[in-house]
Amino acid sequence: MKQIYAFERKEEFLKYQDVIQRFVEKLSEYRIILEQQYGLTELPKGILWTNEELATKVFSNIPIPAYTNKDLIYMSPDVESWRKLLLRQLDEKELPDVQKFYESFSENQIFIILAHELTHHSDLFIDEFEDARENSIWFEEGMCFYLPRKLLLSDQEFNEITNTEIQLCEAFKGKYGKHSLEDFGTSSYRGSLSSIMFDYWRSYLSVRYLVEVHANNNVIQVFDTYHKWDREGRKVPLTEYFEISPLGCL
Repeated sequence: MKQIYAFERKEEFLKYQDVIQRFVEKLSEYRIILEQQYGLTELPKGILWTNEELATKVFSNIPIPAYTNKDLIYMSPDVESWRKLLLRQLDEKELPDVQKFYESFSENQIFIILAHELTHHSDLFIDEFEDARENSIWFEEGMCFYLPRKLLLSDQEFNEITNTEIQLCEAFKGKYGKHSLEDFGTSSYRGSLSSIMFDYWRSYLSVRYLVEVHANNNVIQVFDTYHKWDREGRKVPLTEYFEISPLGCL
């Protein structure tokens, strides 16, 4: 993959040069895992490294500075801006453990966000980037968080991010949890940051439940069921096919 740099000043690139290099090296190792075990056959053409402002206001209006399309992954390597962004998810709620976690959000946890974007390119996901991507997108988004977290984080790191998102999901489900997981994609980037991220938290937690409880830690079995649902014509919503709650926060 090409490494493309879009910063307004040379000094900005130099500031992030080392972390970008670490991310690129770690992503190369993760790419091999995806190719060998999880259906990655075609890479995006490159990663466009930029800052939060350019990612969210110039290249896109997506309020999160990490996203992908068929050709490029867009990613901000700025650890401090990620910490501030993730703290905004609390929406002024008193969640001291969550606040403490995000105040010291690690470089490794931010790398997982980049790995999430590469995971979207796996052929194990049915829908193409050109598709509307509104039919059970919750499964793909949840799995794109679950796989790199489970494969690349330590048990402690995995449990920390999982427990954090359980707390967030519980804290916001009364406000945002009245629509189905199946609606993920219809208005994914409208509303407050917490309303946007709520669907990501519960998608991840639902996929985690499917893998670790429903399929006894067999990720491929979960993918097989997902593919069977598609082959049979998607006659019922995927949450119903998996026999899980469409409201998530499992």
